[in-house]
Amino acid sequence: MAMKSSKVGEVCGAERAIPSFEEFAMSVYPFLEMTPFHRTYYAVLEAYARGRIRKLIVTVPPQHGKSVGATTLLPAYMLGLDPDMRIAIASYSGTLASKFNRRVQRILESREYSEIFPDTTIKQGAKPAGYIRTSDEVEIIGYKGELISVGREGSLTGNRVDCFILDDLYKDAMEAQSPVVRENCWEWYTSVVRTRMHNASRELIVFTRWHEEDLIGTLCRTEPCRVMTSMSDIDDVGSDEWLVLNFEALKATPPNDLDPRQMGEALWPEQQSVELLQAKRRLDAVRFEAMYQGHPTTREGLLYGDGFRTYSELPRDIVTRASYTDTADTGGDYLCSIAYVVDMDGVIYITDIVYTQEPMELTESLVASMFERSDTRYAYVESNNGGRGFARALQRLAPRTRVEWFHQSGNKEARILSNSATVLHNVRMPEDWHLRWSEFYQHLVTYRRLFRANRHDDAADALTGVVEREITTSNGSRWQRARFI
Repeated sequence: MAMKSSKVGEVCGAERAIPSFEEFAMSVYPFLEMTPFHRTYYAVLEAYARGRIRKLIVTVPPQHGKSVGATTLLPAYMLGLDPDMRIAIASYSGTLASKFNRRVQRILESREYSEIFPDTTIKQGAKPAGYIRTSDEVEIIGYKGELISVGREGSLTGNRVDCFILDDLYKDAMEAQSPVVRENCWEWYTSVVRTRMHNASRELIVFTRWHEEDLIGTLCRTEPCRVMTSMSDIDDVGSDEWLVLNFEALKATPPNDLDPRQMGEALWPEQQSVELLQAKRRLDAVRFEAMYQGHPTTREGLLYGDGFRTYSELPRDIVTRASYTDTADTGGDYLCSIAYVVDMDGVIYITDIVYTQEPMELTESLVASMFERSDTRYAYVESNNGGRGFARALQRLAPRTRVEWFHQSGNKEARILSNSATVLHNVRMPEDWHLRWSEFYQHLVTYRRLFRANRHDDAADALTGVVEREITTSNGSRWQRARFI
């Protein structure tokens, strides 16, 4: 029997150091393209391989190298670090899982791999006898390690697993939309995957998201999860807590240590440009939010969906330049201030938005600056929840704008629902609004008719307020204000 190789983090052999996962990947797959995104992705996978992360969820858009990194190169690297490790690869079908297994085996028997991890070897032809090598299972010679592949709902009877890698457990949107398939997937995960694990077992789930109630969505509702924005999160995560890393195809969240892109930049522009991704978004905004942005929602029951109309130029016949502001109710809510113009036909063109969870002392200057940019003449501020004091501060900061406050006494749910058709008919958004105000956009296009199913109603509430002010209850007031434009 061969002498056991060193474990994770140690020196392999007398003088030979273990390469990083990125260095290993470039050695066995020299054709790889290493963009900043891939380097970050591989650094996180290396932390997982070396045991620093026990439970990891990574969501990546289609055709961005997700499976090459996590399901092909990573198992080979981990078996090199620890030939005693028992790894299981699972996917939506046994055929695809077997395909991943064969790819890993080709790496294990390559010359480049043997130079890095000479102690990790597999059966060649019929030798040595007594070891298994099939498309679904391969054993490491002289060690306890093995690589097993299984399709969703397949059996792992009798196999103890040290590491599970679950890659796309749903074939396509049709499967993910099926409640039966989702329930069967959850049943398989709890009765097969979890029952083969022990105290030190690790899990890696790499998906393209399809549905909010897929495996990732269910786990994030039932178990503690931490959104990963920095490598330092690895040291702070609890032993039973999931680290969740989402790579958006088009950057729609503020830059962070792991993803320093500016808003609107593509994840892998050489492969999928901003223009291509925007074209995909125009085809199906809800599907794009799920697959490419990692923010899935069920299409059924959406109040607005992707039904908003857009504009490229403002009209010439502007009769009103105004804004509507709803301050945050609680710490988890958003302040939403919407600047807009209205034309002679009563069509509302949204020109600028402040949508933030920052404290009120910061948002006062943000909103006042928006008034200056958008040449706002009238500003309406809900006086509920400190809005009156906010309005007075705005008046001091923006003296050219006439600021008024009022009490909003209408039932929020009834107002939003009853005005939804008017909102879609009368409101126009800029063509790039999904990039300019990404959180506002995402909260609107995924807003549901079932009120209690929404985490945030601030965007819908404020936009409804604009329509109420200009269309529903104040249909003639804009003509009285036209002389001020």
